[in-house]
Amino acid sequence: MERNLLLKIQYDGSGYHGWQIQENARSVQGAFQDALRNVLGVQPDIKACSRTDTGVHAREFCLSMKLTHGIPEERLVGALNHFLPDDMAVLSCQAVPLDFHARYSCKGKRYVYEIHNSAIRDPFLRGRALHYYHPIDEEKLNAAAQHFIGSHDFTSFCTLDRREMGDFTRTVTESRVTREGDMVRFTVAADGFLYNMVRIMTGTLLGVQQGRFAPDDIPRIIESRSRKAAGNTAPAHGLYLEKVFYDPSDLTVNE
Repeated sequence: MERNLLLKIQYDGSGYHGWQIQENARSVQGAFQDALRNVLGVQPDIKACSRTDTGVHAREFCLSMKLTHGIPEERLVGALNHFLPDDMAVLSCQAVPLDFHARYSCKGKRYVYEIHNSAIRDPFLRGRALHYYHPIDEEKLNAAAQHFIGSHDFTSFCTLDRREMGDFTRTVTESRVTREGDMVRFTVAADGFLYNMVRIMTGTLLGVQQGRFAPDDIPRIIESRSRKAAGNTAPAHGLYLEKVFYDPSDLTVNE
């Protein structure tokens, strides 16, 4: 009997050229498919919730695949973790309806961008957080971040040469900047994200810190619909896919 499975994984993206398989480059998808072949002896068609870029990390990344293999879900988790590299792990596996799709059934995602704000770099955070040695006023950046909330055309926060034509309107439901010790975090959740959107948002917030923009400039930047109006694209290694949202009803298998 065919089953559709939802797997949640996490990975340190430092050693990968993003999720998607590429020629002559190590990818998360490639490593995961190698483990699948070792466990199942076949290569299922994997549907991923998104495509993270080179160096981006995921604390929760979701994928779905249809199987006729009879391995129980709980055993599949352990078997895959046995074959996966140490910088990747399967967190859970569950049966979902046959029409569930990890990408198209997704209702939204939450990302976190981590900035190590200290005069001295931390070697253990290399490749895992952006080191920013100038002082950061997180309250000022948080005030700026509030302007991202709501439904807006985020053309200004999309890399122009890679975007797909279409509607660039996204609804941001959560946007805040917080501090815990030397770690400053920009957290943003939305119903969808454009290419490099969070990294450009982060770079723009850092532009606020540097005095290039005022917090109240964010609405003007959004309304301009011009990539040139926003800040720089922050490096990939500080970005984490934190959470993928699905409607619980879409995960329920009817007996």
